[in-house]
Amino acid sequence: MTLRRTLAVARKEVVQLSRDPRSLALGFLIPPFLLVFFGTAITFDVDDIRLAVWDADRTQTSSRLVDAFVASGYFRVVDRLERYPDTTHSLQSGEALAVLAIPRGFARDLAGGGPAPLQLLVDGSDANTATIAIGYARAIASAYSVRVVLAGREPTPAVVAASRVWYNPSLESRNMVLPGLVAVILSILAALLTALTIAREWERGTMEQLVSTPVTRVEIVAGKLLPYLAIGVLDVLLAVAIGRALFDVPFRGSLALLIAMTIVFLLAALGFGMFLSAALKSQVLATQFAMVATYLPALLLSGFIFAIGNMPRVLQLATYLFPARYYVTITKAVFLKGVGLEILWRQGLPLTGLAALAIAATVVAFRKEVE
Repeated sequence: MTLRRTLAVARKEVVQLSRDPRSLALGFLIPPFLLVFFGTAITFDVDDIRLAVWDADRTQTSSRLVDAFVASGYFRVVDRLERYPDTTHSLQSGEALAVLAIPRGFARDLAGGGPAPLQLLVDGSDANTATIAIGYARAIASAYSVRVVLAGREPTPAVVAASRVWYNPSLESRNMVLPGLVAVILSILAALLTALTIAREWERGTMEQLVSTPVTRVEIVAGKLLPYLAIGVLDVLLAVAIGRALFDVPFRGSLALLIAMTIVFLLAALGFGMFLSAALKSQVLATQFAMVATYLPALLLSGFIFAIGNMPRVLQLATYLFPARYYVTITKAVFLKGVGLEILWRQGLPLTGLAALAIAATVVAFRKEVE
């Protein structure tokens, strides 16, 4: 393998790429657009729960409880119900995500020191929102109960618990979403871009000219990878700038380390796309297969949305086959935790193995001969 011939293939690929506006858009315009679009659209924060209230007690105590729900910042009262049966319609129509039902005698029971039951009816069609809403409601009701019971006293609690959240103190989901999105978007686009390279040569009839030269298979594969590797690195730098400027996502780690890990990840993702291109020799088939084989695993099996530890054991083992699994961990660790290679080598080592495997498979699949 000689550097001169490899760079000659790379220059040829750059010329072909510059004449293909679709590939240019896919490499330079789509990544920042998707990052901004999905970074704005995807959120796991639950901070605007529509609440309907049925207050049969109608006392100052029950009103203060409702005020406590509103003051928390998580609930917004959208309706005051006159009858208890109206709670069903409120949830069925979607006007409210939760209904707070305060029975008659609530203030009396609370003042008497006995149990003062409440009821929270929650729309469980969105299980995640329902679970979070129930947790918020329990915390608010518990805090309100303590304030009422201990009013006028100066309690000295035996245990004082102080919590501190590291790496994402504000618990904003965008700080988690943006680094993960970088991995998902690059996984898909890298495979799609290189899925067209060798197949395009065969379909346009230019492969015959290439195979007649003394350039080896390794030099062809390496030369075709270099331009897309540069595009991927540029996209990551752009993603870091967008994350900091538009979404105020912290970046606590080393940019050089992120670029180095990105190059390894891109070699794996680009190598897989080029393998499909060399094996299938059809742009349509390679693109379709690359989309299916990268989009779903990158989205569902990388840990970006669903925790890998909660998956069935078989799927947990399957995640080790996908480069996005390691890169999602790397981007989150570099962006939010600022960790170094002393920790990230656990992701970098298998990622290097997948990259070597993908490139080796591409070299084997690419036959320098005209059929």
